[in-house]
Amino acid sequence: MENLAKSLMEELECETVFTIPVFGGIPVSESVVVTWIIMAVLILTAFILTRDLKTHNISKRQAIAELIVTKLTGIVEDMTGPEGARYVPYLTTVLLYIGLANIIGIFGFKSPTKDLNVTAALSVMSIVLVEAAGIYEKGIKKWLHKFAEPIWVVTPINILEIFTRPLSLCMRLFGNVLGAFVIMELIKLIVPVFVPAIFSAYFDLFEGVLQAYVFVFLTSLYLKEAIE
Repeated sequence: MENLAKSLMEELECETVFTIPVFGGIPVSESVVVTWIIMAVLILTAFILTRDLKTHNISKRQAIAELIVTKLTGIVEDMTGPEGARYVPYLTTVLLYIGLANIIGIFGFKSPTKDLNVTAALSVMSIVLVEAAGIYEKGIKKWLHKFAEPIWVVTPINILEIFTRPLSLCMRLFGNVLGAFVIMELIKLIVPVFVPAIFSAYFDLFEGVLQAYVFVFLTSLYLKEAIE
């Protein structure tokens, strides 16, 4: 158990990779550097797949790009509905980022979603989007009026919900990623070597993609509620 606790603390600890020498020194953590790597991979992939686009006689590369975009946006559009179509690009980007962040451990990197700061930032961004969408679609007056629905007595609870939603999103994503790590460490202690490899593939791939889907699904659910 001591080894498990030590491994858990090492996994949760985000080391400072380097410090930017301005304003007294800005530390840049491991999760930020890995996030930059993920961003670079996504940007480079998008650049390669979208060069020399055509409307006729398209290349295999363009066909692959169109297939990826169609499938991903289709998944998100099914969640948001036609009313939330303008928010699909953002949610698709979040889906890609979290999915890659969860499975990047396969390549020897520490997943950024194991950093509570990262999951908290993603959650706050999503809730800001939800509330901003509500104001944009309904206007300030109707947006404020929703806090008194169905009756004014529940106004404090409705206001509190703004703060509990990002907390729920944050802890759900962070907790599931952390829980998967704990389970893997326990499996390594009690079963042969080849069995953890099978479970590792499940947690690193399937579970990682699933948690990205769940995060975007819940954000879409809140978004639909805000703009209805």
